[in-house]
Amino acid sequence: MTTMQDQAQPGDEASAPSAEVRIQRLRRRLERLIGIAATEGNAVVPLRNGDEIFKAMLDAIGAAQHTVDMMTFVYWRGDIARQFAQALSERAREGVRVRLLLDGFGSRLIEKDQLAAMEQAGVQVAWFRKPLRLSPLKQNHRCHRKVLVVDEQTAFTGGVGIAEEWCGDARNENEWRDTHVQVRGPAVDGIAAAFAQNWAECHEELFDARDRFVDHRPHGEAIVQVVRGSASFGWQDMQTLIRVVLESAEQRVRLATAYFAPDAYFVELLCAAARRGVLVEILLPGPYTDKRVCQLAGQHHYEELTSCGVRIFEYQPTMMHAKVITVDGVASLIGSTNLNRRSLDHDEEVMLAILDESVTAALDGHFTEDLTVSDRIETGRWRSRGALQRVREAAVAPIRRFL
Repeated sequence: MTTMQDQAQPGDEASAPSAEVRIQRLRRRLERLIGIAATEGNAVVPLRNGDEIFKAMLDAIGAAQHTVDMMTFVYWRGDIARQFAQALSERAREGVRVRLLLDGFGSRLIEKDQLAAMEQAGVQVAWFRKPLRLSPLKQNHRCHRKVLVVDEQTAFTGGVGIAEEWCGDARNENEWRDTHVQVRGPAVDGIAAAFAQNWAECHEELFDARDRFVDHRPHGEAIVQVVRGSASFGWQDMQTLIRVVLESAEQRVRLATAYFAPDAYFVELLCAAARRGVLVEILLPGPYTDKRVCQLAGQHHYEELTSCGVRIFEYQPTMMHAKVITVDGVASLIGSTNLNRRSLDHDEEVMLAILDESVTAALDGHFTEDLTVSDRIETGRWRSRGALQRVREAAVAPIRRFL
């Protein structure tokens, strides 16, 4: 493996359609094939790493006047967990309706005193599918969405959980690398619906008099489609979303994901894009990963992917936890979904399809910076990897569909 020094460029764009044409074409494909209308007039601000993300979220909560709806898979311990508990409690005491939805498995480590303090302050806390109360079938289907909606007008989503691991700016192995976005405009309704869908399963009251159901005025120029993935059998919208953008790519696809364990179908989609001349780059966790078994499941595909021209990089400084795909400089996918069977088959997820050159340029810029501290997987050297590595990859084969 060698450190990435030179930066690959997209192919010749002289004869390519204009950005406006490409955006409109991709928009209509997504709308028709998924059946969810995109909205115009959105302002989308990419936020990178905990220092930016947590400040923006806490500032928004602190300014709330009417309602705060928050859901997360991970709510663990530490100072940042206490800061969120205090911020939510303070708004509840001031008369703001505050609802907090926690996954019954992912947030099981929350400090009980913080939970009690929030409930005493008036925060409505609900749990999504506590494992001990479920049938064996439902226990494997979790709520992996991360959503914050404030006053029905400002929303956040992305990959970040509420825990010390996400604090900082990815400066060392204790500060995870992740991406969130802040959204204002009509797309907030779609993000709010992701919260409402799961809240409805956990609480008898879906809305009350403090929900104003406000109209949204334009805040920016981004076109956004909000896609919700739900645990189900068979093909679902999240799989269609990723399939459409991969099959639509003409120049470049850049994919960053925390957990990479695709099935054969999505491996072939990535290879097919590379074979037709698309520059496909995948950024994955390197030496720091919290799920080694999932990393091994993904590494099983490295040889096939690199042989067909896909470029794979492993991020070196810390855990890479972002879930971002950019396409042809005009479109971005960002949210809670990883490219693994768990996200695509088993978990509740939310993803934004953002059709906007400036947002995509910002996310591409982050990707470019990340590559400078990542190692590229070279086909020849990976093919000659040791027997122990091969045995480990083979050992996780029986459980790949659950990862």
